[in-house]
Amino acid sequence: MSSRTSTLDRAAEVAALFDSARLKMARHLAGLRKSDLAALVDKSPTAVAAWESGAKRPTAATVAQLALSLSVDPGFFAIRAEDVAALCTTPHFRSLRSTSQLARDQAYAYGQLAVDITNSLERHVEFPDPAVPSHPVPVDDPDGDGPERAAQLLRQDWAMGDGPAGHIVRMLENHGVLVVFSPPQTASVDAYSFDSKLRPVIVLNPIKRDYYRQRFDVAHELGHLMMHSDAEPGGRIVEAQAHRFAAELLMPADQIRDLLPATMGGAAWQTLARLKEQWGVSIQALLYRARWLGRLSDTSYRNAMTTISARGWRRNEPGLISAIEQPSLLPRAVELLTQEGIDESQLVTQCRMPTELFRTVTARTPDSESPTPAPSPDSRQQVSGRVVSLLERRRRP
Repeated sequence: MSSRTSTLDRAAEVAALFDSARLKMARHLAGLRKSDLAALVDKSPTAVAAWESGAKRPTAATVAQLALSLSVDPGFFAIRAEDVAALCTTPHFRSLRSTSQLARDQAYAYGQLAVDITNSLERHVEFPDPAVPSHPVPVDDPDGDGPERAAQLLRQDWAMGDGPAGHIVRMLENHGVLVVFSPPQTASVDAYSFDSKLRPVIVLNPIKRDYYRQRFDVAHELGHLMMHSDAEPGGRIVEAQAHRFAAELLMPADQIRDLLPATMGGAAWQTLARLKEQWGVSIQALLYRARWLGRLSDTSYRNAMTTISARGWRRNEPGLISAIEQPSLLPRAVELLTQEGIDESQLVTQCRMPTELFRTVTARTPDSESPTPAPSPDSRQQVSGRVVSLLERRRRP
């Protein structure tokens, strides 16, 4: 049987069980607008909109066309046990102005895909139940102590005890939070989070390889999951509250205040370097914390940050730990299933998605490969700005 015949047969099977949300997810993963996809399958944008809304169902031939144009198996469009898209809340993106809607849609679709893979793997492996306490903090009270109280509640609820937080990614996974790295193609979108109702999700930027800042990013996103389930994402106050939550979680005021330098003279920099290693946070975070807690004056803080800039530490601080924290929930599940005779190809077939995306979602470390640059003018790999398809199969040397 030819490949084309096989695809048509699978498309015919899927047509009757076509899930409109899956088409929208695939289009977003490919970084396409409705009009872009319509042009690829020689249909109208209105037709694509009707398929995605569920108002109309594509024929088997059109399903095959859509699969070919989007570089997925027709089975990708089949109905799942859970409607992941319907269960996912609006994600918290940090830089709404610096990233296009197309890029954010793509990133969100990737996060939903990660939930879909996790849900599929849970048929074989038992994962920890989600256990993130809810502590809503109103955004109309920017000066209230809600973020600090939320962090204190979490430390108590998760029995973190006194002192520095340990492996924070593992701690989140042990409490049912899905943590994954995004593909390098979406590196323009910073870390983000959302609640899928199946389990909370944090997606980390693949090119930020700083151990200390990564921990703060994870704590920041955890703050959104705890405090902002009903808040409009991306606002200045919402982001400031998540920063305050992260600072209190990683550097509790009552434990670190007296350890922070009150002036930047003498051995202040040595003190900050030691605290950095003890608490697993950047020197810049410690300086900001010292100012917030009243240990450093505004003038001392500004002078210290000027020194940070002069030394080139804004982006590259010196530190002893070079390896970032790694997620293990999904990678370990794949390893355990492999030992039981269920190999990767079977899991990919069950998930019905591109192998490379499955590997990216279930990886311990971020993909180090860069996205393919400068496609031809008629290619769908890059549609608007720097939005590159996650569904194109990479050309390997």
